[in-house]
Amino acid sequence: MKYHLYTNSRKTWDALLKAITKAQSSIYIEMYIFLEDTFESHDFITKLIAKAKAGVEIVIVADALGSFTLKKETIELLRTAGVEVLFFSDFWRRTHRKIVIIDNRIAFIGGVNIEKKTINWDDIQIKLEGRTTVLAILRSFAHIYKMCGGKKNSILNHYKEGMLKKAKSLVLQNLPGHGDYALKSYYQDRLLKAQKSIKIITPYFIPPRWLLALLDDAVRRGVKVDIIFPADTDIKILNKINYSSAAAATRLGINLYAREVMNHGKVLIIDEAEALIGSQNFDTLSFEQNFEIGVFFRQKNLVEDLVKIFDDWQKKSKNFETLNNKLNWLDRLKIAILRLFLFIL
Repeated sequence: MKYHLYTNSRKTWDALLKAITKAQSSIYIEMYIFLEDTFESHDFITKLIAKAKAGVEIVIVADALGSFTLKKETIELLRTAGVEVLFFSDFWRRTHRKIVIIDNRIAFIGGVNIEKKTINWDDIQIKLEGRTTVLAILRSFAHIYKMCGGKKNSILNHYKEGMLKKAKSLVLQNLPGHGDYALKSYYQDRLLKAQKSIKIITPYFIPPRWLLALLDDAVRRGVKVDIIFPADTDIKILNKINYSSAAAATRLGINLYAREVMNHGKVLIIDEAEALIGSQNFDTLSFEQNFEIGVFFRQKNLVEDLVKIFDDWQKKSKNFETLNNKLNWLDRLKIAILRLFLFIL
């Protein structure tokens, strides 16, 4: 399987625009945040309109909450050019996925959204070329497309009820309400079986109790657990929760490392032999409520590449214990309220 890793939003956007430019038949996008506010150097809207007018089938599925500020004028321009624009709207759930599929043969998945403020963020996105894996991602996209009311047979033909569970592939997903929590099950199984090391990259470290318990159990078995998260996230109100969770994890013997730059990547590496890249955050919403997707690998060179990225980011991070992370009583009250609000139990 051919692959390419990208370690920040800018590099990912460059690769996406290059792939979109070369697209010949179809471009399918499913994105939690899809906005038109990117710089002129990364003008996705103009590029997609041009490709649609050239006869390429283009479908965009954006989350109604995440992409709330996408302008009506932009939506109208896209639709007038022939782009099908749909919104995933559910009171309790979000599609938190970041998927781009080109000509049914190339797929991008990971943590990268399309939004101006993220251009300088570190993130992890992977480009995949391989029939089995790309087809599985396409099936998953078709499922969400159908949920949003999509009617194109060119997409719906790839979706068959039950096929996503039965098909053997590297692709894992959480489909709440459909009985499919493969990503959650993967984390549970791999954390239990880890023998030497667990490496995690996450922007928001807010693990549910079952997940923290599994990490605690791993440490007690002698497994080295290292976690990288940003010292300062884009959602300021979550910083205190990050620090509270990190402090609790540190007391269990888990090693926490805080980066000075915003990291939005989501990676799990087990025993430096297997790895997962996905859209899921380290919180209850991602494991229980939101639609998420990830892909796991045992491909030696790919895992080695991810370990190198992890090690490089760790060297550029500060040990959490050296940070000024003390919380006063007001911080603790705010955290308790936020945890309740976010269903983080």
